[in-house]
Amino acid sequence: QVQLVESGGGLVQAGGSLRLSCVVSGRTFRLYAMGWFRQAPGKEREFVAAIGTTGGTTYYGDSVKGRFTISRDNAKNTVDLQMNTLKPEDTAVYYCAANALHLTKNEGSYDYWGQGTQVTVSS
Repeated sequence: QVQLVESGGGLVQAGGSLRLSCVVSGRTFRLYAMGWFRQAPGKEREFVAAIGTTGGTTYYGDSVKGRFTISRDNAKNTVDLQMNTLKPEDTAVYYCAANALHLTKNEGSYDYWGQGTQVTVSS
């Protein structure tokens, strides 16, 4: 089974940076579109970023455009999320997800999910 393991969450000051990483098991990572989602307390899970199988296409949620960058390394089976100029409203649990069919922002299309990692941004 495909397993996703996330790392890099933590506590940072507003304006700071943090880099999240997700490692995916198996030899088929290169065939998956990958996404990052987040969920803050009392809110629905929202789309953050997604990247196609080769990294040639990326999508970003409106609230993170220009601040976050998604990338992948198919040789290492990893997808990263570089988060810059962090704001308190970025505080959430961040989830890595894999989609076996196509690149999409729709969380319902993702087949596998990580356990989530907490990101807290203080004022």
